[in-house]
Amino acid sequence: MKSCKILVAILLLFVSNCHGYMVRIDADSEECFTEKVSGGSKMELTFEVSEGGFLDIDIKVTAPDGSDIYRGERESSGKYVFAAPVDGVYTYCFGNKMSTLTPKTVVFSLEVEVRKDPAAVKDDEKDKDANHSQLDSMLTQLSVSLSSVKHEQEYMQIRERIHREINDNTNSRVVWWSFFESLILVFMTLGQVYYLKRFFEVRRVI
Repeated sequence: MKSCKILVAILLLFVSNCHGYMVRIDADSEECFTEKVSGGSKMELTFEVSEGGFLDIDIKVTAPDGSDIYRGERESSGKYVFAAPVDGVYTYCFGNKMSTLTPKTVVFSLEVEVRKDPAAVKDDEKDKDANHSQLDSMLTQLSVSLSSVKHEQEYMQIRERIHREINDNTNSRVVWWSFFESLILVFMTLGQVYYLKRFFEVRRVI
């Protein structure tokens, strides 16, 4: 029972450190988000453009001092992991300035793995026995595995929705093009019949 309580606590801690969002970015605009992170913590940013235009977006991640940690242009999806060099507020922006008419929808998540204080970790290790430490290690690995599975499921759901929309649009275009070709064929048939009828028509001279 004690191990189950520890597992639930770790899972709740994992959920609180992982944030998922969906945002609509208008044409010629940029949306920025901030996250306060302790130095040495690991940050994992995952994003996917779900709809709009060519499914591309500009992304930029900046440190508290304003320096660029990462900058990318016209990307459809990505997963970036980096360690926060210092304490402070980190900013990540999604830009749609390359588009003048089409808005974009971006689904993204940010997971922050908080770095533990070495002194606190040392004190905790003194109070734990070997079995308890092994259990904590197993639960930590389980938390990381669940995080990876969760992100993969979200990625696959987004990709499935994008491909479904592409297939629906393609099928709709094929139907309309077939209908247009059928109309052209009917008009051509009627025109040929009319032309042949006029060609073989016998004119009487009075």
